[in-house]
Amino acid sequence: MSTRPTSDRLRETLFNVIAPRFQVTPLGGAGFLDLYAGSGAVGLEALSRGAARVAFVERAPAALKVLNGNLERLGIASGVRVYAKSVSAFLRSATGPNPKPEKDPKPERYEVVFLDPPYDAVEEYAVTLGLLGGTAQGILAGGAVVIAEHRRKLALDEQYGNLERTRLLEQGDAAMSFYAASSSVAGEP
Repeated sequence: MSTRPTSDRLRETLFNVIAPRFQVTPLGGAGFLDLYAGSGAVGLEALSRGAARVAFVERAPAALKVLNGNLERLGIASGVRVYAKSVSAFLRSATGPNPKPEKDPKPERYEVVFLDPPYDAVEEYAVTLGLLGGTAQGILAGGAVVIAEHRRKLALDEQYGNLERTRLLEQGDAAMSFYAASSSVAGEP
């Protein structure tokens, strides 16, 4: 019940907005990080639009079963990684001082980070965006965009550490807040 997929319409809006940021193909071979991945629909859409690689982070066993089943049914084995852990644990281990290669993610950089925690887990927004704007900002490639899907009525902060909101899109009961690192805010859409 806590898994709420991103609507088709909102997902289409998301990719229409971020597509111009990349050259050649819609995602131009970008790295895409899908936090609170659920069924993986958003990350799978990124792959279908040309992402070079997608990392899915999800801890709920039922959602992981659906995500892995979707990858298997679609025959997707390369260019993806699934991390079965909490988002905060993933971000801390990816940027921590002593990552353990056998269980911690290899520190990679991503051009697009999408987060969609369960709407009722309001504290997850502040924690995750705070990490991405602080100690975990090393996973953001230059010019990266961080997008948080949330309830329209939930007012996310304009800034989380080094992340500043550059755009807010509202559609029905949902909204997407777009963030960029302070040094790359000039000229953002």
